Amino acid sequence: MIEELKGHVRELKRRVYMAVGRCVLEAVTDTTKCQTLKISLLDDELAEDVERFQEYGFTSVPFAGAEGIAVAVAGLRSHAVVIAVEDRRYRPTGLQPGEGGLYDDQAQTILIKRDGIHITTTKTVTVNAAEVGILSGNVNLGALGGKKVALDGDPVVGGVIVASSTKVKAV
Repeated sequence: MIEELKGHVRELKRRVYMAVGRCVLEAVTDTTKCQTLKISLLDDELAEDVERFQEYGFTSVPFAGAEGIAVAVAGLRSHAVVIAVEDRRYRPTGLQPGEGGLYDDQAQTILIKRDGIHITTTKTVTVNAAEVGILSGNVNLGALGGKKVALDGDPVVGGVIVASSTKVKAV
């Protein structure tokens, strides 16, 4: 009876120890409602069709080689889920406390920093909207020091904006 109890305790202890662990992504399937992964856990342990839970409103398809945290539901390694994925090869660094952002492997970023929102890309930025509103006293085309912008209907005399209205046009 005691030996049987010790066996149950050992099994419970093993399940607790094996419930949470690091993993490496081997492959990603993004064609299903819940993304699934093939992951390696221990030296020779592979798991396939592992569900990856992502935050609502955010999604990504990480590369093979990214790292994650796998949780064995009820301590069963046969029922693992991945709850976080990190790829240190591409993550921007140097942010201050309270700052955050989005990034990819092409160094494209949207960083929410203390001094404003910074969008970096060498690609095209497309805004698909019925209307775009910019509430700013200064709009610069071509970055700071770029082409001046007048509001649609503003009187412009000799390249100088002399009043303002509600819609933007390039001068």
